[in-house]
Amino acid sequence: MTEPLALYIHWPFCAAKCPYCDFNSHVRDRVDETRFRAALRRELAHEAARSGRRPLASIFFGGGTPSLMSPDTVAALIDDALALFDATPDIEITLEANPTSVEIGRLAGFRDAGVNRASLGVQSLDESALRFLGRRHDSAQAIAALEAARAIFPRLSFDLIYARPGQDEASWRSELRQALALAADHLSLYQLTIEPGTQFHTLHARGAFSLPEGDDAARLYIATADEAARFGLRPYEVSNYAKPGAESRHNLAYWRYGDYIGIGAGAHQRIMRDGRMLATRRHRAPEEWASRVERDGHAAVEEEVLAPRDRAREALLMGLRLAEGVDPARIAARSGMPFAEAIDPAMLAALLDEDYLAWTPEGRLRATEEGIVRLDGLLPVLLR
Repeated sequence: MTEPLALYIHWPFCAAKCPYCDFNSHVRDRVDETRFRAALRRELAHEAARSGRRPLASIFFGGGTPSLMSPDTVAALIDDALALFDATPDIEITLEANPTSVEIGRLAGFRDAGVNRASLGVQSLDESALRFLGRRHDSAQAIAALEAARAIFPRLSFDLIYARPGQDEASWRSELRQALALAADHLSLYQLTIEPGTQFHTLHARGAFSLPEGDDAARLYIATADEAARFGLRPYEVSNYAKPGAESRHNLAYWRYGDYIGIGAGAHQRIMRDGRMLATRRHRAPEEWASRVERDGHAAVEEEVLAPRDRAREALLMGLRLAEGVDPARIAARSGMPFAEAIDPAMLAALLDEDYLAWTPEGRLRATEEGIVRLDGLLPVLLR
């Protein structure tokens, strides 16, 4: 395999659990970082031995809150990855960070460790929204973090959450302009949704708050593309905007259905071996994950060979989120089945006729502007 790999490293610990978050994140009074660093390094070595020496195009430290790690831990994992794989000349190494003073104080150390792209969990520049979202920083800290990261890293992304209670288009546009003026390379946008098992799920069920829905949420989404365009950012994926060349190479590996390794508690991975796609999932509980790695060298609790139809479905679900769309030949190559057999031809014809989908001059299938906002409803009827 000569196609480059992507590597995801999961740090599952947070200082606090946000009320909207359903990620595999855990709050602990104390974390034995030495133990978890050793376990991550061991699981990485195990997966590298299985995958063989392949090109490595990206490393992504996610969580949880990976900026709670020491720069020494980040450096050790980067050094291991670069020793075990062949880094591409433009390898992208991203680390997620929150805009608290403790974490921002470590940014220079992460840059020295080899990180060349920061992703800041700003979420909002509105004080009341930050309090509602349970964030541990205020707007002044968020602005300071964006300015500090801009001075340290050659590439910078930040996250914002929209469709919050009572949010209107005018205030959202103002907030976007302020954030984009500070760091206009890459924006990841997330609509606030109510996820089972979260604190917001309980509060929402009690009627404690309501969220913009339907046309109201759609107007906020459409306004985002308008404001991003003022700063030269284009929507290259449903929820991501970037200047040309600033797209997240790591996330593009997911959306283009490339191979990726995932290590750490709860991490997933997809690797093609001998024409078979292996889907792996690791134990979610951090301490049990570490114990299994110490015992077995890894903490995989499930590994299955994906059937061709499942692979085609995954590839289409991911790829149609991209502005570039999907290449039928790649879908066939990665799934092992012809593109025409993965979709409902009558439904495809109808969606093309309704201008929700379109063929590009290069022969790629993509969602139109009307189709993007309806993508969640289109995909179930398009796929066989």
